[in-house]
Amino acid sequence: MTWADSMAPLRGRNFRFYFASRFANTLGSSMASVALAFAVLEVTDDDPAALGLVLAAHTVPMVVLLLWGGVLADRLPRTLVLQVSNLTSAASQGAIAFLVITGAAELWMLIALSAVHGVVSAAGMPAMAGILPSLVPREELQRANALMSLVRSGLVIVGPTVSALLVVGVGAGWGLAIDAVTWLVSAVLLGFVDLPAREPRETGASTWSELREGWTYVRSTQWLWVVVLAFGVLNAIHAGPWSTLGPLHAKDTIGEEGWGLVLSAEAVGLLAMTLVMLRVPLQRPLLWGTLGVSLLGVPIFVFGAHPSLLLLVVVAFVAGAGTEVFSMGWNLAMQENVPDEMLSRVYSYDMLGSFVAMPVGQIAVGPLAIAFGSGNVLMVSGAMYVLTCLLVLLSPAVRRLPRVSTTSAPEPAAP
Repeated sequence: MTWADSMAPLRGRNFRFYFASRFANTLGSSMASVALAFAVLEVTDDDPAALGLVLAAHTVPMVVLLLWGGVLADRLPRTLVLQVSNLTSAASQGAIAFLVITGAAELWMLIALSAVHGVVSAAGMPAMAGILPSLVPREELQRANALMSLVRSGLVIVGPTVSALLVVGVGAGWGLAIDAVTWLVSAVLLGFVDLPAREPRETGASTWSELREGWTYVRSTQWLWVVVLAFGVLNAIHAGPWSTLGPLHAKDTIGEEGWGLVLSAEAVGLLAMTLVMLRVPLQRPLLWGTLGVSLLGVPIFVFGAHPSLLLLVVVAFVAGAGTEVFSMGWNLAMQENVPDEMLSRVYSYDMLGSFVAMPVGQIAVGPLAIAFGSGNVLMVSGAMYVLTCLLVLLSPAVRRLPRVSTTSAPEPAAP
């Protein structure tokens, strides 16, 4: 396969505009996570519990409303759902940026605006997850997913570091302002994506009946519910000890710039593996994906045990590469096996199960760090992360799931 073949999805007009939209959005989001963390710490005098509350304020409404968002994205044009979500996100992030820049921000304001962002994310995320199979032929799915990962990992390489420099130089609010602008640009670009018409849905079906239909599919598919259940634990660890406690632990060890470099190293690993995935077909997607994502527990453990910047950069790079293998494997498993008419609903169940424990991790990690020390919390969390991934592989359905043949798969209408 040549590199020209790897870029084949970009020949389609719909995918090009979607690609550009995600490029803009990912540029801002890659900066926002670091900027928001240090903005909250600045407003609350380095209170880790306060940061957990702000992050949980986004996560809780998102988790509560995800299933409704999945139904909405399966009923309405997914590009429309995404546009409305992106415009509202631009407004909420812009308001946070303004308050932080002007010095008027208070904790309750950040909590309220983060909750608004969480509400609209509940609709936007299932729509975004379900849209890609409609943009490219089935045989180009891996390459299309790899190109989207290329956008994400490429921008995240520089985003955290630039955001950290902005925090030190002019303040955290400016990173959040850039994020708000990119949400707006993303919404405009989505207006040029013209999806093929979907099969007519049964009229009069209630939200509950559609949710039951999705739930029946999930619980009857072993590889699906096993991985979703495991990620309830894994994402709680990532959101709590790594994303919430990490910035505070970094201030006492490797510094804000060092934390940005660690996150960027993880993104470099993602990028390197994405380039591999553009050309190498991934067979047994969940077997290799689960082994890959288990590596993310290593930098969490190392950060607590021995916070050396050089060592953290190395293990974060390896973890990023492994995480990309899982991301590719999971997307292919979903996109190739779940019917399009319920794909957003199934993704919403996936997200609900994966994210439901995130607020627990975000809120609990502050008191745990105070009680036991941040280093000890990070070490135990890293070990739990690896163990959980290994337990997932006890399921034969996960280990043996193959790729689906593309020879008989229907293709979307030509753009």
